[in-house]
Amino acid sequence: MKKTPYRSILILLLPISLTISCGESPAVGAATPEGNAIQKASVIPAKPSASKSLTPEFKEYWYGGVAELNSYELQQARYGELRKGEAVLIFVTEPFNTDKQVKADRKNPGTTSVMKLNRVRKFLTGVYPYSIMSSIFYPVSGDSHALKITTSVQEWCGHVFAQLNNRETFEIQSHSYFESEADQAFSIEKDVLEDELWTLIRTHPDALPEGQLPIVPSLEYLRLKHREIKAYNAEVSLTREAGSRQLTIRYPELDRTLSIQFQDGSPYRIEGWSESYPSGRGAITSTARLNKTILSPYWQKNGNSDLSLRDSLGLEMR
Repeated sequence: MKKTPYRSILILLLPISLTISCGESPAVGAATPEGNAIQKASVIPAKPSASKSLTPEFKEYWYGGVAELNSYELQQARYGELRKGEAVLIFVTEPFNTDKQVKADRKNPGTTSVMKLNRVRKFLTGVYPYSIMSSIFYPVSGDSHALKITTSVQEWCGHVFAQLNNRETFEIQSHSYFESEADQAFSIEKDVLEDELWTLIRTHPDALPEGQLPIVPSLEYLRLKHREIKAYNAEVSLTREAGSRQLTIRYPELDRTLSIQFQDGSPYRIEGWSESYPSGRGAITSTARLNKTILSPYWQKNGNSDLSLRDSLGLEMR
């Protein structure tokens, strides 16, 4: 078995005690923080390595004062059916206050540069809409796990919010409108986070893990399926074909497979993804395909005259 170098650059993306529909009730004990022990199937270094150097090409692309906005045509599985929707991945570098674990007002000696990913999905389930957003903050130096992850889900029955902070352990807070999940605060041991792999692809793709290792699945998935927030044994593989790479993560216990396709060259743009797991009467696969990419200081484009930028991204849902 190939030993992964990844735990040597560990990182933070895409969820905690989150989404449950009006018509679904979580199973008793489905999202408790207990029972986090896991069999570690491969030898993984316990300490992160020294920071990775950033190439001039990386700096020119990511420190130009703009964000990379990517829109995707989405087919999202929910309640046993595929729903047409839209996804947006917003990548941008910014200074991060490591003590307060928030975006810094300004760069100073107490901040670190992070690659931030805001991952947004919108789709309709019948008459009512879903809106899901995760924010992932990953140090571009590649010398730790992601520093913070937040996830929120809104739909007409209510909304939920969850936050993971990387401190001595992974500290988790989650809030839900369901009684059985309600307000929770607990911690889990540090393992690879599926959500942080999305940012690792953009910063240090050659350090992606391979082989068998424990991974904390996407917080969005764990709440949508009412699974316990912990690491699960996973099988990870990387393949190359026709100018693209594909990262595939398979969780045998969850009967779930996630595949992320990305460019085999800088800036390693994410071209799409697929996610398969049981939904309704059988397995169903969600897919996303890259539609448009633009570079923009979007935070400055907030006037009515800037609505045309949504057309540039091919976005229809408001």
